[in-house]
Amino acid sequence: MDGKKRSDVKPGLEVNVILKKDQRTGKKTQGVVKDLLTNSATHPHGIKVRLEDGQVGRVCEILSCK
Repeated sequence: MDGKKRSDVKPGLEVNVILKKDQRTGKKTQGVVKDLLTNSATHPHGIKVRLEDGQVGRVCEILSCK
C-alpha cells in the first residue's frame, strides 16, 4: 500500500517515509508512525507523519497493517 490516503495511515504502523532532505534521492527511512501531520484526506506525495524517533517525512509505503 502506498501512503496517499489518510485513512490507511494510523499511529503504530510500520512505514517507509521519504524525509525532506532525501526528496531528491528518494532514499527511504523506516519507522513507526507516532503522529499524522497531514489534515487532508489524500495527498499526491504521501501523508506527512512524525515517526516515533521524531523524524518527519511523507509515507511512501506501508509495511505492516494492524
